[in-house]
Amino acid sequence: MTAPDSFHPTVPPSKGSPETAPGPRVAPNFITEIIERDLQSGRYPQVVTRFPPEPSGYAHLGHVFASFLDFQTARQYGGRYHLRMDDTNPELARQEYVDAIADDLRWLGWDWGPHFYYASDNFEQYYEYAEQLIKMGKAYVDSVSSEEMARLRGDATTPGTPSPYRDRSVEENLDLFRRMRAGEFPDGAHVLRAKIDLTSPNMKLRDPVLYRILHAPHYRAGDRWCIYPMYDFQHPLQDALEGVTHSMCSLEFVDNRAIYDWLMETLEFEPRPHQYEFGRRSLEYTVVSKRKLRKLVQDGYVTGWDDPRMPTLRAQRRLGVTPEAILEFAAQIGVSRTNRTVDISVYENAVRNDLNWRAPRVMAVLDPLRVVIANIPAGETRTLALPYWPHDVIRESPDGLVALPGGERVPPERAVREVPLTRELYIEREDFSLDPPKGYKRLTQGGTVRLRGAGIIRADSLETDAAGNVTTIHATLLDEDAKAAGVIHWVSAESALPAEFRLYDRLFRVPNPEGDHPDDIAPDFDPERMSHENEAAALDSGFLRHLNPNSLRITRGFVEPSVASDPRDTRYQFERQGYFWRDPVDSREDALVFGRIITLKDTWAKEKQQAAGGKPNPEQPKPKAEAPQGAAHKPQAAPLTPEQEAEVARLTALGASAGDARTLARDPQLLAFLEGAVQDHTFAQVAAWTVNDLAAPLRSGVVRVRAADLAPLAALLASGQITTRVARDSLARAAASGEAPAAIIAREGLTTVTDASKIARVVAEVLAAHPDKVAAYRSGKTALLGFFTGQVMRATAGKADPQVVARKLEEALGGL
Repeated sequence: MTAPDSFHPTVPPSKGSPETAPGPRVAPNFITEIIERDLQSGRYPQVVTRFPPEPSGYAHLGHVFASFLDFQTARQYGGRYHLRMDDTNPELARQEYVDAIADDLRWLGWDWGPHFYYASDNFEQYYEYAEQLIKMGKAYVDSVSSEEMARLRGDATTPGTPSPYRDRSVEENLDLFRRMRAGEFPDGAHVLRAKIDLTSPNMKLRDPVLYRILHAPHYRAGDRWCIYPMYDFQHPLQDALEGVTHSMCSLEFVDNRAIYDWLMETLEFEPRPHQYEFGRRSLEYTVVSKRKLRKLVQDGYVTGWDDPRMPTLRAQRRLGVTPEAILEFAAQIGVSRTNRTVDISVYENAVRNDLNWRAPRVMAVLDPLRVVIANIPAGETRTLALPYWPHDVIRESPDGLVALPGGERVPPERAVREVPLTRELYIEREDFSLDPPKGYKRLTQGGTVRLRGAGIIRADSLETDAAGNVTTIHATLLDEDAKAAGVIHWVSAESALPAEFRLYDRLFRVPNPEGDHPDDIAPDFDPERMSHENEAAALDSGFLRHLNPNSLRITRGFVEPSVASDPRDTRYQFERQGYFWRDPVDSREDALVFGRIITLKDTWAKEKQQAAGGKPNPEQPKPKAEAPQGAAHKPQAAPLTPEQEAEVARLTALGASAGDARTLARDPQLLAFLEGAVQDHTFAQVAAWTVNDLAAPLRSGVVRVRAADLAPLAALLASGQITTRVARDSLARAAASGEAPAAIIAREGLTTVTDASKIARVVAEVLAAHPDKVAAYRSGKTALLGFFTGQVMRATAGKADPQVVARKLEEALGGL
């Protein structure tokens, strides 16, 4: 069967070298190496990729990495990328979700042009392929129950047993299948199965289901169908129909690839697409299962899919995160063959780094305490001109304009704003203490403090309410030569704008809310849709007990009046408070609502360290904290020179992220160290370690390891042979000792066991050794999955990849 014309290029084909493409780049990885070989050999004239979400919910941060890999890879190699809705499940697919997913991906900057497809548009063609398989003797209608079908499939140690209906004639199968389509049978009465290999060690090949009966209207097809194709059948066929060349998917589909290839070979597609699996990237303190996200919305734990605490792109947009920050995060994650959980600080720091240069600094008081300055006359207003970026270097150019931190050149008056100083002010309640702790550097009774940009005040007397709470501070504005304990922010009580402040925090209080305890492990082992069979899996609600009760705190206070004239989408840094912007849904000119996008520094790092026993966490990057008020501020770097810009271009072309490249270009010591790095697919990781892990010791001159020795370490990490923690631990030890980190790992046997066949053998041995617990699991005690996992990890000395263990246990236990 010849593939459609869409395989043929519409632009001149690439010769195998990545093109210059806008935005962050996909770092070199095993998939890009395959693409380059395919293009150079002429296997395909053009790269064609696709991102195929199921429209059963809103796009979320878990989709960002996959869509970035699909779309940006094609863009870099001069290819074409498609957006496709895999909408074959009538019970979940909705037009609302289709529209939201497409809109959010466009917001990220992707433009697929006319290549927007729906799997449901090809229901008729899928049906014809199914009949073709029946006529070839490659598919049959099975009529056993789902429970009996699972039993007959066998398990990891027992081959499958043929169904009594496996040898139906072609004529009988065609008749039954056509009657299934006509609606003669109830749900579950029959299924269409491929006839492949019941003895295959790959359970997926033991006659997988291709079609099921489901009497449910489809949001686009209406009531025309009552049988629907399974994902493993529809997905490869749709790839072939669209002319996809490189079908990228996450690692849980690695065993499904055998079905993909069987269909392409059996139906004789030429040239045929191929599937390549990469490690799934989950994010700490987050759930991305659409079923779980729907539960949060439907049961009222959040206000909707756009609640700023949700991990959906729609929520992150409302929160105020920019598409640039999200794409930079996606570029930093890296591509490998192993599943990993990404430290959430990677995402949060990408957001902070983006906002740091784009957000002007203004003042807001979230919990106001009134201050009356006695020596400013009532009714008098002193107008202060305060800079939007008080601690950043602002360069004046020959044309009289000034260059802001982000590189924008504006008239000098746009770099400052007018702030009124009046007799009555508001300060933060926590910036005054009647009984200050040791080291307190804010306002006390009889003490002094500097008001940001306005001078020094002394607290002379107080007013309190009946409960003894301070309600008003009477103060005096002192001469500039007076000494001050610290610096605090403030706003004019007479001119400031009243506002509501929504202080958002992480929605969950533990890093892994879906699997923190064995009891939380659910039969919902597929966060998305490994096949439609899993959609009936019970939804585990254990994750709900990990909800953070402090994920939203609302206060009412005041913001300086300068914000009234700014565009609504301006992101601000409220000094000492965090990054905020006006809520695009609820904020009005007469009722301002500001949501906190993110704190100035990682407020969870200390708690996470304490939870780990007080030891520093090598996977927790040190946040770039704002300098404390009252301390000497180090000016932010000036815009890059032309030479530094050229260096950034060189480093990003080698694979370094834009943020790392800018840091390296400005720091000769870091750059000199990195010059010794191997310039291959490991370069991006080595650059990241140089910036995030080795910067301080390099500047102190105490790093003894060579950059060239880090390439094998990065390769081990990318291949999934070691964890991030092992990589960073060995890196720190190598930096101190000079020994190559890969040698440390080899000597101490720190590599991770990822061989699926080896782990499958250990799983079989564990299950055979505990038949009583296997029987208990079969009777419904699914919490024993934690016991089995622990036994496998113990048998492998803790070296087995937990994701592979989970998959192999599910395969073995699922067939019992």
